[in-house]
Amino acid sequence: MPVSGRAALIQAEDYALGPDSQRQTGVPRGTVTQQTFTSKVTSKIYPGTVRDYWIYVPAQYQGEKPACVMVFQDGGGMVTETGSWRVPTVFDNLIHKGEMPLTIGIFVNPGVLPAASPNQQSRYNRSYEYDALGYRYAQFLIEEILPEVAKRYNLSKDPNDYAIAGSSSGGIAAFNAAWNRPDVFRRVVSFIGSYTNLRGGDTLASLIRKTEPKPLRVFLQDGRNDQDIYSGNWFLGNQEIFSALQYAGYESTFVIGTEGHNSKHGGAILPDALRWVWKDYPKPISKPAKIIDRGIYSILEPGKDWEVLGQGYQLTADSAVDKEGNIYFTDARDNRIHKLDSNGKIAVWKEASGGAHGVAFGPDGRLYAGQHDRKRIVAYRTDGAESVVAENVQTHHLTVTERNEIYFADAPKHKIYFVDAAGNMRAVNGDVNWPHGVCVSTDQSLLVVSDPRTKWVWSFQIQREGSLVNGQPFYRLETPDESSETEAGGMTFDTEGFLYVATKLGLQVCDQPGRVVAIINSPSRDGVSDVFFGGPNMQWLYVTDGDKIYRRPMKHRGATAWTPVKPPQPRL
Repeated sequence: MPVSGRAALIQAEDYALGPDSQRQTGVPRGTVTQQTFTSKVTSKIYPGTVRDYWIYVPAQYQGEKPACVMVFQDGGGMVTETGSWRVPTVFDNLIHKGEMPLTIGIFVNPGVLPAASPNQQSRYNRSYEYDALGYRYAQFLIEEILPEVAKRYNLSKDPNDYAIAGSSSGGIAAFNAAWNRPDVFRRVVSFIGSYTNLRGGDTLASLIRKTEPKPLRVFLQDGRNDQDIYSGNWFLGNQEIFSALQYAGYESTFVIGTEGHNSKHGGAILPDALRWVWKDYPKPISKPAKIIDRGIYSILEPGKDWEVLGQGYQLTADSAVDKEGNIYFTDARDNRIHKLDSNGKIAVWKEASGGAHGVAFGPDGRLYAGQHDRKRIVAYRTDGAESVVAENVQTHHLTVTERNEIYFADAPKHKIYFVDAAGNMRAVNGDVNWPHGVCVSTDQSLLVVSDPRTKWVWSFQIQREGSLVNGQPFYRLETPDESSETEAGGMTFDTEGFLYVATKLGLQVCDQPGRVVAIINSPSRDGVSDVFFGGPNMQWLYVTDGDKIYRRPMKHRGATAWTPVKPPQPRL
């Protein structure tokens, strides 16, 4: 079977099982044991469900060295010795020949919530678990299935040693688990994957194109006669996924056949699929080396990643940069403001900060801070001396304009406030459901306001006297599958007019027309809380995530309140 980075067409229509799917003389036979999640020992992630799962252990396994792991969805059909898949037989043959590493197979059925009585229908979880995007199913495997198996067998802790596979809805489940948790799964095999709008799977191709590449190797298979129903066309969906993977530079292949929505073709090529996904083992799978300049690497410096600058803080809530590029960030729960200088040295700049959350430098060189505990906004001189700017104020974020005027949001009151240079304060908008982050645009003409409880960032035109007009929910962010909330926090602009928003999904980058064009992976699984540019040339991007602060180099430069720049005309 030809396998490459380009789509390969199999002409034969009779997909017979080959010798690697048959029992061979002299090949040691592994063992398969069946396990059950019962109603008494059930899932916390999928409460009340019951399911069977099977564990395959190679005959060569001794337990002294950690074994590789491969997880299969719809486990009952995959583990059987009859039918199209016959995975234990294929494993036995390939492990014996050294064409894949010693691997423990885990075959998991979807969950079922049993009916309370014979006259009632059970609830079947397959689509809920498999077709959904987001972290939930991966979390179930990682926190509930794998630990159970690890009680009996020595499983590797290296993500390079983990593969995951499935067919149809099990195929998208396999890809989605690895996509969300590449820290655990790096190798994916997907047969006739359901990349259609059963539960939003049609959006995956767009996310692959936008998101900073992850360390994955992906095998896809589908047939030209796959189903075409209310949720979409399976063959077109798989083509979209493969095209997106190629665009983003992933090591991927797509084997095309002539079958429909069945396992004939997939079962016949399973041995070759396993050879391909495990090829060159134990060479680690890394991020794609192929660089697409028109994609995310038009913003990011290729080959660079997040660098930890400091850690161990209680709550790195907000950050600001001065004219020299020095970084100031709050540790709200520890009641401090820290300074990070151009040499990378971090020191406490202000003790007893009044629970300062939001901070921003003004063109006058003072650091403005929202003291959450004291319910006021203050301005600090370079020597740390403070003066009160506004009282009876509670805010987590604020921004300062080129005229030393302040905008801040009070989410519980659903209002945006303006403080002029003389300290006069007034509400200027009440249209945003839960206003949180605020930021002035590159040319100082617009104020953007995040609403973490929705997918929108609002844009308002700033009037000379500080009022806001012509507001629109302008920027459309991507949201997690499990929630309609972005948890958007801090925001910043670059000199091209691109908006960077710290969210649960990562750092979302929007172009001037309001579209998410890139998602920079978060340095931690919990997302990021704040984002800002800094450094002498404003070409370092900084983020905070609660207890750490990170940075990475960028191709774009950050914009500042004291040097307004008119961005170039956008491509609409």
